[in-house]
Amino acid sequence: MLSRRPADFPLPAEPVQARRTRRPTPTDLGTLAAAAAARVEERPAAIAGPPRLRRPRDGGTIGLALIATAVVLFSALPFGRLALTALAPGAAFDAAPAIAEITSRAALVATRHSIETSLLSALGSLVLGTAVALALVLTDMRGKRAIAFLFVLSMMIAPQVTALAFLTLTGPASPLAQALGLAPAPGSPNPLLGPAGIVAVMALHHAPLVFVTLRAGLRAVPRDFLEAAATAGAPPRRVLATVLLPLAAPHLVAAGGLAFVASVGNFGIPALLGMPANYLTLPTLIYRRLSSFGPSVIADVAALSLVVALVAALGVAVSTVALRRRPARYAAAVSIDGFFRLGRRRLLVEAGLWLVVATALLLPLSALAAAALVPTYGVPLSLKSLTLANFGEVLLRQDVTVRAFRNSFLLAGAAALLLALAAVPLAHALDRAAGRLRRPLEAMLEIPYALPGVVLAIALILVFLKPLPLAGISLYGTPFLILFAYCARFLPMALKAPAAAVAQMPAELEEAARVCGARFARRLTTIVAPAAAPAAVAGGLLVFLTAFNELTVSALLWSSGTETLGVALYSLEEAGLASQAAAIALTAVAVVAAIMLGLDRAARHMPRGVLPWRA
Repeated sequence: MLSRRPADFPLPAEPVQARRTRRPTPTDLGTLAAAAAARVEERPAAIAGPPRLRRPRDGGTIGLALIATAVVLFSALPFGRLALTALAPGAAFDAAPAIAEITSRAALVATRHSIETSLLSALGSLVLGTAVALALVLTDMRGKRAIAFLFVLSMMIAPQVTALAFLTLTGPASPLAQALGLAPAPGSPNPLLGPAGIVAVMALHHAPLVFVTLRAGLRAVPRDFLEAAATAGAPPRRVLATVLLPLAAPHLVAAGGLAFVASVGNFGIPALLGMPANYLTLPTLIYRRLSSFGPSVIADVAALSLVVALVAALGVAVSTVALRRRPARYAAAVSIDGFFRLGRRRLLVEAGLWLVVATALLLPLSALAAAALVPTYGVPLSLKSLTLANFGEVLLRQDVTVRAFRNSFLLAGAAALLLALAAVPLAHALDRAAGRLRRPLEAMLEIPYALPGVVLAIALILVFLKPLPLAGISLYGTPFLILFAYCARFLPMALKAPAAAVAQMPAELEEAARVCGARFARRLTTIVAPAAAPAAVAGGLLVFLTAFNELTVSALLWSSGTETLGVALYSLEEAGLASQAAAIALTAVAVVAAIMLGLDRAARHMPRGVLPWRA
């Protein structure tokens, strides 16, 4: 390109004939290089030009068609049908029934309960998650990776398992509390039943979400800023309050918004801790209405689902606006990890972090283990009462629980496999063919994941309640509806890792193959797929981890024969079989922990940032 613009670079003043016949000397070459460098600094646009837009090539239409199909099936069709049923129940616009349902006393009380518990638990999550993020990022404490892994593991465990663990820990019949002599008086109510328990458990459960979000923001702050403040004589507290936290404020707000959205859509914790005390939130109210009256109240629950979606959308909007209003994007050449030296206080900080991990994970799991290892819930734990009968019962003898394990493995595994296969072409299309449409398309694909699962479940019931056109069959009441819901909900999770891998691939590789005559399918299978395969596998395994214990969606979509693990656990707890429920919960936790350990071992083959407990 430089040889085409000789006028831009001054040549040595000598006759034209001499320049043509004389071999250039090192001095001449140095003059040309210096002139070229000066010209590039003066006129960068003349050399670099504007950024090249990636226009659809011969495979762009196919990629865009795949994205459009996913958007229509997973977002536009179900949520459009939900709004149509709520606002036009008789095929003509009539918002009066929806308004009447939304303004009913039960709905208003449930809405107030949802907002109260979500705001308070989000605040608790923000305080705890921020403290853990600051300690693990800024200090020189030891055991950071182990603490981060265990802390995030507490979030990967299903909410209903967490709620069951704390119920068995604090109840008067708790085997562990009885063995330690700390059990409440017999007959006294469990202190976690009600709004206070919901807030406390949800705050613990969603604190790792704040930790993961805020840690990314903290590591984007340049170390130079902190060093400049420290050199000026500012103590650590002042550096934290006047430099670090203001720069990380957008991520703080975004983390709080995400915790609020997760709390609004949480079903497992309010179901186990709130429904026995008749304290209903919007998701549990929808579940009770649908389980009691069936499809006859579908228009009413559709209206309630719109309220859930609206409340959650407010939290999503706050998070999105906060991240878009970051004051600047700094290039952190040197990480701020370990900036503050703890000295004598290191043992105290380490003990505090391990206490948090013990409270969020180790202590409740110990209570689950104690409940699962006694013949029945309420028997004190001792060497004489130890038994594995509950594990044998739920894993080998009970048809319902055995079927639930099989269904969860098959449905979560099928969703993970399908999304891993679809993620590579979809990520490639978003990166190479979408152009300016990328952000709107990504936002539409994330709607099923961002909104509460109960909203998606109601929307899919409305879409698939009647037989499919032309096919004449209905997916309602079949495992395929749950599989479809998993694919719709967890597609954004499966896309994250392959999208990062595709973005790191030079576009010139595909251009060279295209020039050589390779068509789109050949380029996708021989160039893109092999490079993005490890990331796609990681995304699929993360989907499996989340879907394996899922309850919010499957609680409304299951039927006889399609029970999932979350449904079986909730049913056993409702039936008073807490020891068998604890055995199921511990088995599920073991599966999740084993997969997380495998992913951690294979982290070097994945793009950075894919695994939430590593960064």
